[in-house]
Order: sequence, then structure tokens, then C-alpha cells
Amino acid sequence: MAYSEHLADRVRQSLSLHNLTAEKKMMGGLISMVNDKMCVGIDQVKGTGQDRLMVRVGKASHKALVFKKESWEMDFTGKVMRGYLYVDPEGFERDEDLGFWVEKALAFNQVEMGKD
Repeated sequence: MAYSEHLADRVRQSLSLHNLTAEKKMMGGLISMVNDKMCVGIDQVKGTGQDRLMVRVGKASHKALVFKKESWEMDFTGKVMRGYLYVDPEGFERDEDLGFWVEKALAFNQVEMGKD
């Protein structure tokens, strides 16, 4: 499984004040679980080795966030997965940009947590 330990540490730090319940190696990368739900993931693009961020923002936020800050629709299975976005490195190079995406993923996670 290919992913950047440096990026993993940055994501861990961004999530350090939240209920990080687990990290799971899946889909060729590392997924950070918050409140036992998929929140933020990292991997590397096959062929280029370029780091990539995956954020779960929910279907309601999907349209508002797709193509912002170097993001695009996640199509892991060949079909667009509404509510999930990929983000290129330019969209999370700065800590502020990574924080933006982590906040969006956490905001969705909190909404989902309230449904339980």
C-alpha cells in the first residue's frame, strides 16, 4: 500500500483534537476513521506516485466543493461516488488548505453522527 508517511502525519495532526477512532489500510492507502466512520484518506496515484487526498464531504456538500481547491469527483470504481472527493497536492500543500478539507470532512461526520 502506497502512501506518504509525511502526509499521514499531517492528517493525524489535523485530526488530533477530534475523535480519531482508527486508521485502516484500505483502497491502496490509509483511511482515517472519526466516530467509527470514514473521514479522510490518503494514497498515491498509480503510475505517477503523486500524493492524493480523499475526503468524505457528503452528498449535500459535493456540488459546492467539487473542483474547488484542486479537487475532483472520486471515481474509485469507475463510477462517480457522490459525497467523496479527491484532492491534488496543490489543494493541500499548505496547512491551511489541508485544514480546509479536514474541516469539511469533519463537518459531514458530525452531521452523520447526529443521525445515529
